[in-house]
Amino acid sequence: MTFLIDEPTVISFSGGRTSAYMLWRVLDFNGGLLPAEAYVCFANTGKEDPSTLQFVRDCQTNWGINIVWLEYRSDDPKFTEVNFETASRNGEPFEQLILKRKYLPNPIARFCTSELKVLTIQRYMKSIGIPEFEQMLGIREDEKRRVSKLRAGNRTPLVDAGVTQDTVQEFWKRQPFNLGLKFRDGITPMGNCDLCFLKGPNQIMSLIREKPERAVWWAKQEAAIGGTFRSDRPGYGQMHKFSTSMGDLFTEEESIACFCGD
Repeated sequence: MTFLIDEPTVISFSGGRTSAYMLWRVLDFNGGLLPAEAYVCFANTGKEDPSTLQFVRDCQTNWGINIVWLEYRSDDPKFTEVNFETASRNGEPFEQLILKRKYLPNPIARFCTSELKVLTIQRYMKSIGIPEFEQMLGIREDEKRRVSKLRAGNRTPLVDAGVTQDTVQEFWKRQPFNLGLKFRDGITPMGNCDLCFLKGPNQIMSLIREKPERAVWWAKQEAAIGGTFRSDRPGYGQMHKFSTSMGDLFTEEESIACFCGD
């Protein structure tokens, strides 16, 4: 009964293909309907690609379900409900958090994930009278690093069902709509925050070279705080300048597993 929901459960929808596939499996298990005890939550940071927001709306309209769109706010109650039309698109929730904390998140202190996503969802659920609930995460069986880090304390039905990236990609090839972000080399490079500091450095450089203006917001945050998101890499402003050259600034390095998901 991997996809059975019979108690308050948040289906954490990152806006990616894997978590959307998990949502579809829940609907399919329940005859196309969202169980009464299920709450689908999408926490928007404002740094997602516009295609991600469109995909969330497409899932909502094509499957006839309610998806709760949430964003962090620095003032109490520290969250707000939005929708496709009103959702932030220029990093406003993320920037509010940085200004509130007065320092930048980094690989050790990933408070962006905890505040913008995990706690934002928890605050919403508490506001509707459900302070305790299960959380369902879209982690696949082939995501070894994420499984080991995030499975404890969360439901991971795709792991239990043996779902892999191939399963997910084959599913979306058969659907009348899809996420409008490229899938290559086994990943969706533009998934989650566009230039997330947990992504591999060459991946970030490739994304900046493809669209240099992507680096502007990140460089602005570093300049405002007077630091960088990572001490082991040049800042985004430097990477932006280097993006016009043809050389490789970094040796290859894997991205770091994160709650945000695919």
